[in-house]
Amino acid sequence: MSYTNVYGQPQGEAESATNKLREILIAEIVAINGYAEHIANSNMEDVNEILHHIMEEEQEHYDMIIELLRKYDPVQYKMYLEFKKENTGPKSPMQKYVPDYNKQLILNNIRHDLKGEFEAIILYEEIIAITPNKDIKNTVTEITNDEKEHVEELTRLLLKYSQN
Repeated sequence: MSYTNVYGQPQGEAESATNKLREILIAEIVAINGYAEHIANSNMEDVNEILHHIMEEEQEHYDMIIELLRKYDPVQYKMYLEFKKENTGPKSPMQKYVPDYNKQLILNNIRHDLKGEFEAIILYEEIIAITPNKDIKNTVTEITNDEKEHVEELTRLLLKYSQN
C-alpha cells in the first residue's frame, strides 16, 4: 500500500524525525519520476535541458535525505550496509517506450511540475519549522531553496511557451 494518494499527497501525518525524512524521500521520488516522464514526452530541447537539470537536483536531494535517514535510523543504516554489498546492476533491458510529443501535454506537465514544487516547499517548510535537529533543518532548508529555484525555472518555461 502506498503512503501517498493518487495525487502524490501524504495520507497520514508523519510524527517522528525519521518519518518526516521518509516523507521528503517520497516527495523526491515522485518528483524524479515525474521529471523523467515529462522529459520522455517532450521533444523540446530547451525544455528537456531545464527538466533534466531539475531532475538531477531532485536526485541529489534524495541522496542528501537518505544519508540523514541512515544517520538517525540505526535499522535503516544496518539494512544499507547489508544491501550495499550486493551487485544491483541491471539484469534485463528496459522496456521500449513510445513518447507522446504534444505542446499542450508538455505545458500541462510543466504546470504539474510547478504544483509539485510548491507542494514540496510547503511540506519542507513545515518540517523546518518543527524539527529540533540542526543538521536536518539545514539540509532541508538547502533543498527548499533549490525547490524555489525550480519554481522560477519552470515558471520561465511556462511563460515562454504558453504565449506562442
